[in-house]
Amino acid sequence: MRTRLKDVAERAGVSVKTVSNVVNGYQHVSPALRAKVTVALEELGYRPNLSARTLRRGRSGMIALALPSVRGPYFSELAHLIVREAEQHELTVLIDCTYGDLTREQTVAEGFRTQLIDGMILCPWQLGATDLRRREDTTPLVLLGERVSNGVDSVAVDSRAVGEAATEHLLSIGRQRIGVLRSLPSNTGGVVSKIRLDGYKRALAAAGLEFDPALVVDVDRPHGVDPRVATDALLDLPEPIDAIFCFNDELALVAMRRLYEQGYRVPDDIAVIGVDGIAAGATITPTLSTIVPDKQQIAAEAVRMLVERIEGDSAAARRRVKAGFTLLPRESTMGLQRVRRRPRTRPARQATRS
Repeated sequence: MRTRLKDVAERAGVSVKTVSNVVNGYQHVSPALRAKVTVALEELGYRPNLSARTLRRGRSGMIALALPSVRGPYFSELAHLIVREAEQHELTVLIDCTYGDLTREQTVAEGFRTQLIDGMILCPWQLGATDLRRREDTTPLVLLGERVSNGVDSVAVDSRAVGEAATEHLLSIGRQRIGVLRSLPSNTGGVVSKIRLDGYKRALAAAGLEFDPALVVDVDRPHGVDPRVATDALLDLPEPIDAIFCFNDELALVAMRRLYEQGYRVPDDIAVIGVDGIAAGATITPTLSTIVPDKQQIAAEAVRMLVERIEGDSAAARRRVKAGFTLLPRESTMGLQRVRRRPRTRPARQATRS
């Protein structure tokens, strides 16, 4: 049977009102009474009725997180971090997958047409500024990414700076013909990819190199070019490439496998760098050089801004936060670290009696 406030009050020898004040964090309770009630709460294993509490506050205690995918390692890790951040604010996260579909993104932006949630975090692939201007729902909303942020709080990594950093790294190790595998989800214009490509172009220009459109191959799964075919397209160019900049780590892993199948050595023949910092990149041979977005900062800033909107003035000026990132050079650009092999030894066998 669920422990009631009355049960706690009887155990502590105080009124039900005093127990309620302690549970709800009211300050006008003496330290002595608070200590007695706290002991009783712990002894009886009391758990507050969150539904009743949130109804009194006029809130549900739940927020929504809508992502275009939850299968890939980047979005799954980001969702995990957002859930952990929300827990610090005693919020429950409902996770939805939009698949980059405009209708589903519009449904999220309109608060799922329900009063069950206090706020939303949305990573849109198709939703545009016009859609947001037409938005009738007033539920607090925070956007992830650079797709659109007009009039709405947003958190994004600077994709132009990411493109520059990855390209500059390849140039710094002497690479000149840098191919690009650009990810374009089949149902979006690929805004982030366009911005990242601009960073690539800027880095080339700063190094005195001309941009060659033939070096850029779009990967558009499931309906477009497969990463293996795209990698072959770069390898078949009349003038050989000496590096590949992949716009995400999953593309980079496929490209590296394809290079191995085609007889190329990474990075001796062709260096490879990706973006996202997924865990698998550190477990392969050679390990994958990558750009690591600060996913912890993205999660923390998104939840922080959403909580502030839920609790504060919804009419305050909208904010755009640029999250940081780190260039992580590994073996796919810097080469394998030669380590001296240790001789294998076997434990001595104990003599057995015949």
